Amino acid sequence: MTQKIHPTAYVSPTAVLGENVTLGAFAVIEDNVELGAGCQLGAHAVVQPYVKMGEGNVLHPHAVIGGLPQDVSFKAETISWLQIGNNNVFREGFTAHRASVENAVTSIGSGCYFMNNSHVAHDCAVGDNTIFANNVAIGGFVDVGDSVFMGGAVVVHQFCRIGSYAIVQGTAGINKDVIPYMLIGGRPPRHYRLNSVGLRRAGIKGDRYKILSAAFRLLKNRQPLDDLSPTEELAYLQQWLAAESKRGLHGFVEVS
Repeated sequence: MTQKIHPTAYVSPTAVLGENVTLGAFAVIEDNVELGAGCQLGAHAVVQPYVKMGEGNVLHPHAVIGGLPQDVSFKAETISWLQIGNNNVFREGFTAHRASVENAVTSIGSGCYFMNNSHVAHDCAVGDNTIFANNVAIGGFVDVGDSVFMGGAVVVHQFCRIGSYAIVQGTAGINKDVIPYMLIGGRPPRHYRLNSVGLRRAGIKGDRYKILSAAFRLLKNRQPLDDLSPTEELAYLQQWLAAESKRGLHGFVEVS
């Protein structure tokens, strides 16, 4: 097994490290941590207890993951988890907290990019290939789908849902659910139109795009989607809309 561990780094004897892990100066791996192969921790990066991380993740200097939930009723002896997939990038000052409920999980998928000083709170679920720009902060129990882009300094109220392929304008304050595939912004936030650039990059175009466009025109007019031709995207949208929402939906301005 080949590992590059700086002599000033600390690794708990209960931690499990995969092959080719790199730890920079003063990096810290605490108890009950699992790091997959090829993970890299920069100087002063910290992985706190009860974190399970897959392969190829990169923590830049001063990133701290697995901290106690910011919940005044949480008892520090409670065992809960932060689980992370593969090939994520966590830039300087990023933080993520483990769950606030015993044996529950805060989860982050694979292929995500979290910029400086962004934050994932307790009991959140973040999907794959999602990007948080600088200073994004999501509250507890927030659900973020796949391939979401969160602009700089976005803040999200607890229990909100952000659907897959949505894009949230920088500095927006989100206190209701964001519908999949949409661009949302403004004060107060509104769904403006489809996230056309993100959908095109994901290969959702042609008839698939037209069906989504028709779906949102129907939603705007409070009409059912049952008569639209079935697609994978439409099925996900219908499932997402049918799921329980604790916050309701932000309103429309224009759908195109």
